[in-house]
Amino acid sequence: MECLIPFSSDIKFNLFIRDMNKESDGTNIEDNLCVFMKGAPERILSRCTKMLVGGEEVDFNQELKDEVNKANSDFGKLGERVLAFARYRLPSDKYKKGEYKFDVKTWKNWGLDAKQHTDAYENVEGSFPMNDLTLIGVVSLNDPPRPQVDLSVLKCRAAGIKVIMVTGD
Repeated sequence: MECLIPFSSDIKFNLFIRDMNKESDGTNIEDNLCVFMKGAPERILSRCTKMLVGGEEVDFNQELKDEVNKANSDFGKLGERVLAFARYRLPSDKYKKGEYKFDVKTWKNWGLDAKQHTDAYENVEGSFPMNDLTLIGVVSLNDPPRPQVDLSVLKCRAAGIKVIMVTGD
């Protein structure tokens, strides 16, 4: 892993950069470094301009956005946790393996705004794309409450405590 932005409940995503083929010099974009982002769909989908469909990257047009948002909503209504996954293949002319120094300390200054396009911060030293990503897909997970949560909630209510949300985050 070349760099990592760990998940936090504040940003609701995790980002890491991987060398896709340690045996290669990275001249082929598929063998170079790649940004991967996963997290809450509302944080990932807004950063995507392409979507992987049948192994090909296509424009993430309104029809595809509506389809993905409907799936996200449908899974949410079933009580499922939904995660979105995206990638950005880094071109080797700028992001050379072992040479480029990624900055994960100041990324909030140049990458948090999902409406900001990649070229808006491409000249910031150490920066890397966090927008114009390719949506790989969404995954829904059955994430039931831990055992005996219902009993804990009942005890809290009996003690006069109003329970608003129970989560593992």
